Amino acid sequence: MKTITVMRTESLEKAKAHAVGLFVALAIVLLQAMPAAARGAPNSFADLAEKLSPAVVNITTSTVVAGREVLPMPRAPRGSPLQELFPDLFGPEGQGNKNRRRASALGSGFIISADGYVVTNNHVIDGADEIQVELYEGGALLDAKLIGTDDKTDIALLKVDAERPLPFLKFGDSNITRVGDWVLAIGNPLGQGFSVSAGIVSARERSLRGTYDDYIQTDAAINKGNSGGPLFNMNGEVIGVNTAIISPTGGSIGLGFSMSSNVVSRVVDQLQEYGETRRGWLGVQIQDVDEDIANAVGLDNVTGALVSNVPDGPAKAAGILAGDVILSFDDTEVVDTRGLVRAVGNAAVGKTVNLEVFRDGSKQSLQVVLGRREDAERTPVVPTLSKPDTSDREVMGMRLTALTEKVRRQLNLNKDVEGVAVLTVDEGSGAYLKGIRSGDVITEIGQKPVNAPGDVEQALKAAKVAGRKSVLMLLVREGALRFVALTLGQ
Repeated sequence: MKTITVMRTESLEKAKAHAVGLFVALAIVLLQAMPAAARGAPNSFADLAEKLSPAVVNITTSTVVAGREVLPMPRAPRGSPLQELFPDLFGPEGQGNKNRRRASALGSGFIISADGYVVTNNHVIDGADEIQVELYEGGALLDAKLIGTDDKTDIALLKVDAERPLPFLKFGDSNITRVGDWVLAIGNPLGQGFSVSAGIVSARERSLRGTYDDYIQTDAAINKGNSGGPLFNMNGEVIGVNTAIISPTGGSIGLGFSMSSNVVSRVVDQLQEYGETRRGWLGVQIQDVDEDIANAVGLDNVTGALVSNVPDGPAKAAGILAGDVILSFDDTEVVDTRGLVRAVGNAAVGKTVNLEVFRDGSKQSLQVVLGRREDAERTPVVPTLSKPDTSDREVMGMRLTALTEKVRRQLNLNKDVEGVAVLTVDEGSGAYLKGIRSGDVITEIGQKPVNAPGDVEQALKAAKVAGRKSVLMLLVREGALRFVALTLGQ
């Protein structure tokens, strides 16, 4: 019994040892399998903050603003004690002064060159009469000169003159930033001076309001006063400019947004060279392609940007037509309208680019010489077109009428707009579900102009006979053009 007992005990110990060995080996394998790029939180951000802070600045602006009106005061006799006690209340003729006052604002920024170029947000310095930059080391205050601004990306470039070369920061590549990466923000929150906060990248490629938005979302604490300050990666490179927060309270709740460095650096280069931005301009109005539109034009995949209007400009000169789907720009695939707009804006003015478009069931290659967007934005876009027919029709739940002078006045239409007006839309119809509303003007169906209600009826019938499941309709609404893919009934 004892022998057996001993043998069982020895066997048990061996089994335990074997199991422990297997566990250790498995743990080693699992640890080795972890990706090398996955890093935990650093023990401290102190070294990084100490290295980067000298190139971060506080920005103070002041602006003369009109206050509330003050009633005229009685004239004070020369030398009156009242005039000495209340000099602000008595003008030279005893009248109330203009009550103009100087308002101040605080923000952040960062130095990008030893000779004193400073990046901040446009909204930090917008309308300012005076701009001062406070340096981290020694707290020196330097007067700043405004070099240029870009309201589309909310970026401004300043210049200060210092007696010595200044510490400066470098831009990193925001495109390689990953969700979950650690980031550091340094700035002047709520006027408290140089302050550091840390967090992670919560999301990328966020859009808040602008055409060229490419925000990095972070949970690092960002508050009022942080605007214009840098967001760093763990290599100490600037990957974003802290610009906005979403908050019901006005304070940080972990939803901060920094304009990505790959957008900012291009804007800064142009501001530094020209004092203004110079973005490429293609000269088209576009909209995203959805499944119905893809089916209506005969595309196999939901991709590209659908051209809804081509005013006078580079695209028209190159032969691009309304109804074309732009599939690639400058030999790069176009996924959606946002991608196309950013690609065009980043291209050089005057550059000749290759375009691939989908038209009439096949792909075509075109070349376009890009214009300058800033020059084109002052030119209004108006569609062109011809003669109306006065007879109304009921077509697929839409009550249609010709564009008489009376209808034009009611819809406040430009005299050059032609087509067929939508009087009413049945809320149970497919047209209503696709977003067609009373007051819309149908200008084209299947990329062919329509000038009378009968034209619309005939075009829809022809599409059904041809076996089409949907048809592309070009609408004018409040001066803007857009396509709708109307599903055809059986």
